[in-house]
Amino acid sequence: MVSERNLSKNVCVIGAGPSGLVAARELRKEGHNVVVLEQNHDVGGQWLYEPKVEHEDPLGRTNVQNVHSSIYASLRLTSPREIMGFTDFPFVVKKGRDSRRFPGHRELLLYLKDFCEYFRLREMIRLNTKVEYVGMLNYPEFGKDLRWIVKSKEKESEMGVEEVFDAVVVATGHYSQPRLPNIKGMDAWRRKQMHSHIYRVPNPFQDEVVVVVGNSLSGQDIGMELVDVAKEIYLSAKSLDVSEGLSKVISKHNNLHLRPQIDSLHEDGRVLFEDGTLVVADTIIYCTGYSYSFPFLDTKGIVVVDDDRVGPLYEHTFPPSLAPSLSFIGVPRKLIGFPFFESQAKWIAQLLSGKRTLPSWDEMMQSIKEFYSSREVAGIPKHNTHDIANFEYCDKYGDNIGFPHLEEWRKELCLSALRNADINLDTYRDSYDDGEMLQEAYQSPHFTHLGPEAF
Repeated sequence: MVSERNLSKNVCVIGAGPSGLVAARELRKEGHNVVVLEQNHDVGGQWLYEPKVEHEDPLGRTNVQNVHSSIYASLRLTSPREIMGFTDFPFVVKKGRDSRRFPGHRELLLYLKDFCEYFRLREMIRLNTKVEYVGMLNYPEFGKDLRWIVKSKEKESEMGVEEVFDAVVVATGHYSQPRLPNIKGMDAWRRKQMHSHIYRVPNPFQDEVVVVVGNSLSGQDIGMELVDVAKEIYLSAKSLDVSEGLSKVISKHNNLHLRPQIDSLHEDGRVLFEDGTLVVADTIIYCTGYSYSFPFLDTKGIVVVDDDRVGPLYEHTFPPSLAPSLSFIGVPRKLIGFPFFESQAKWIAQLLSGKRTLPSWDEMMQSIKEFYSSREVAGIPKHNTHDIANFEYCDKYGDNIGFPHLEEWRKELCLSALRNADINLDTYRDSYDDGEMLQEAYQSPHFTHLGPEAF
């Protein structure tokens, strides 16, 4: 619903990764006063590579990780750069930089820095500032005038600051808190175990027998990278019915093997798989995903994380009892992230200014209930609540604010890359057949509406 009101709020954005940066831009554009708190020394969030992980808990069994980024040194994008950019700031090739369509992680970091500089966002950002507490100032007086206490600490000086804001936008990402399986004997296994959160380079695994648990994108990437250094790699997957691309990779390497899930681990180094086969391994790397974690946030139990379901959240963004003063941006997974974050940010900014309004509490709660029911009917487990994988949903989301739907070329390039990876896992980033759609993309307003001086 659209309103004529135009209110200016003092808003705290937590995190200066992709979602936090675009949130800051949209909030300021809407007339709000914005402060962005970022714990790292620079912007970029997950894309700010951190090679020093030796002091991190190998399994991430702590509430807060010292290292935010889970990026490994060789990581390249799994989507073509053309679909990645924000709607008014294309991810173009720049002279002297990584020109590949699926570039390395540093190129995306540089893009985010370019975005930050072009829109003059740094003046709103406090770096090296860790948020320690976010809570309601006037609890339990809910309603539109709810305000928030934010306590933060500057890392070097350890000086604490307490501030009050009209609204808080949580943009901390969800690829930092390791999610681990429950395997019999895991705690007693004497050899090296680690989560992929701290995997950086293959060298430490020279001549080792390595079990990689999980055949997600990171599991496949790490498994393929290890074939040149490790003695044997066993890729443990939920299903042995894997993609054609992974099957072809396994057939090319005598030291890369597919196994079912692990049945149990034994103190002498044995790893017993569910099919009865076993190996004696030196290292186990868990590529088993990440959990949502907001250790700083105190909502008196209103917002909870239950088996990786963050809720209740209306449209994955607003807890109905605390909306719109508390919002989350970037919670959904398996979508074309940057344009989606942008539409979320616009919606949040316009709701806070009074330009738009939310449905009633009852209507929002009913919508959440219906969404949960639809996931259950579809057989989707609770921990995948926020896995969207649906272009239509993203388009419907944009309708909340009159935001244009995703361009067809963006959808087609995304699907083309997924199909190519499914068949040619080890080459899809460098060999593709989507030239016609690519030309359509470059002729679209996304790439033509800004002059070359902007890039």
